[in-house]
Amino acid sequence: MSRLVDLTLTIENQMPAHALFPSPILIPYVDHEQAKAAGLGTPDDPFTYAVNYIATLEHVGTHVDAPLHLGAGGASIDEVPLDWFVGPAVCLDVSHIGDLGDIDVADLEAAEQKAGVTVGSQTVLLYTGFHERHWPERSAVISNPGLTAAATHWLADRGSRMHGVEGPSTDKAGTKDFPSHRICRDRGMIHYEWLVNLDQLLGAGEFTLTGFPLKIKNGTGSPCRVVAELA
Repeated sequence: MSRLVDLTLTIENQMPAHALFPSPILIPYVDHEQAKAAGLGTPDDPFTYAVNYIATLEHVGTHVDAPLHLGAGGASIDEVPLDWFVGPAVCLDVSHIGDLGDIDVADLEAAEQKAGVTVGSQTVLLYTGFHERHWPERSAVISNPGLTAAATHWLADRGSRMHGVEGPSTDKAGTKDFPSHRICRDRGMIHYEWLVNLDQLLGAGEFTLTGFPLKIKNGTGSPCRVVAELA
């Protein structure tokens, strides 16, 4: 029997978002008491309903960046092939990297050896323990570590086109250089941001990852429900 691990952050009203972006709005639009006025159903079996209103940027909570987010002329999220969002994955333990730290090549190589895997074309998830340290405090948007340019090149050189991190960005908080995003732009890579529960994947070896985006026309990214299936 396989086991499913949900790697997705729950969307809540006014949850922390990336430091440059507003928090989402999630509020009741119609509740069951208000819906009584519509007079739906029958006298002996009235029907009511509830609907929420949600307003959010594409890059809040657990989401994936489209090439269009990284550079003008890149593919929008509805144009990215679906096979990018399902397939083999590995999770590397780089939890020794602290807040605002740099995840570099040596860290990835050591984590690869510790995990007993060989990084190739899989999606590569990076566990830092950042989420447990900070969520749901606002420090979660200003403290995350990030991938160096060299480490991002290392992933691309190994054949990986997708990777994922716990915090709001693959680049460490406060950067204006965005080395990881720029390398992803140049090497044709994309990534998931704000994943959770990555600690449950440590020692699992290779597993199947699924994280499909919404089909947003001209979308620069999308919220995703990201799930790992462990054998």
